[in-house]
Amino acid sequence: MNQTYITLNNGAKIPQFGMGVYMVPEGEETKGAVLNALKMGYRHIDTAHAYQNERSVGAAIRESGIPREEIWVTSKLWPNEYGEGKTIAAIDKMQKRLAVESIDLLLLHQQVGDYMGAWRDCEKAVRQGKVRTIGLSNFESERLEEVCEAAEIKPAVLQVECHPYFQQEELKKRIAPYGTVIEAWYPIGHGDSDLIGEPVFAKLADKYGKTNVQIILRWHIQEGNIIFPKSTNPQHIKDNSDIFDFALTSDEMAEIRKINKGVRFFNMTLKQQEAQFTSWEVND
Repeated sequence: MNQTYITLNNGAKIPQFGMGVYMVPEGEETKGAVLNALKMGYRHIDTAHAYQNERSVGAAIRESGIPREEIWVTSKLWPNEYGEGKTIAAIDKMQKRLAVESIDLLLLHQQVGDYMGAWRDCEKAVRQGKVRTIGLSNFESERLEEVCEAAEIKPAVLQVECHPYFQQEELKKRIAPYGTVIEAWYPIGHGDSDLIGEPVFAKLADKYGKTNVQIILRWHIQEGNIIFPKSTNPQHIKDNSDIFDFALTSDEMAEIRKINKGVRFFNMTLKQQEAQFTSWEVND
C-alpha cells in the first residue's frame, strides 16, 4: 500500500489511512482483523476504551513483528475517566491494556463530563512522554472552542462524522485556526445505500476500474481527511486499501462536493449526549 501521511500541528506525521475496530469483539476477532490489516500494509489502528478491545489491538501489534514505531495507535478516553488526576490514572491503565510505552494519539471520546480537567491531564501526559499527540472526538458544540482556546497544546485532530453527504465544511473552518484536522468516522455514511449508489460514484468507479466505496475513500484522501474504515473481512480490508494507484481530477472532486446534503446518520443532541454518556461507565 502506497500510504499517504498528514503532518499534524505538533509536527508528527500520521498515516492518513488506517483501520477502525469499533464494535469488533475483544479477542481473536479483533486480533485477527488487525493482524490481517498490518500484513496488508496498514499502519494506523483506531480503537477506544469504550470499544473494549484495546488488549487485542495491542496483542496483534506485538505478534505482527512490525517495529512499534512504524504503527500509529489511536485510542480514546470515555467521560467517566475525565478529570484532573483521574485522567492521568486512566492513561496509565490504557498504556497497560495496549502494552505500549507511548500512545500515538489520545482523544477525548465525547463532549460531556469534566472534559477541561481531562484535557489538562492529557497535556500533562504529553509532557511526561506517555502520549505523543492529543485531540478530540465528537466535539462540535461551543465546547470545541472552549477547549481549543484554553488549551496550551492545541488539539491535533477532531474525529467526527464526515462523508460526502455531510462534508463538514463549516467545522473545518472553525478548527483551521488551531491547525486541527478532521478524522472521519462513518466515512462511507454508515454504509448507506443511497450514498454509496450515487450516480457520480458509479460513473467514476467505471472510469477507474474501482468500486463505489473505493471512490468515496479516495475522495476523503484527496480532501485531506484521515480515515479508518472498519471491516473484519480480509477481502474488504484489502479492497479498502486499494485506493492509492489512481487520483480523482479537480473537476471530479468538485462534482462530489455538490452532493453534500448536510445529512447526518448520528443525530443525538447535546442534551441527549449528556444524559446517555455521563451515566455510562466503561470498566477497565
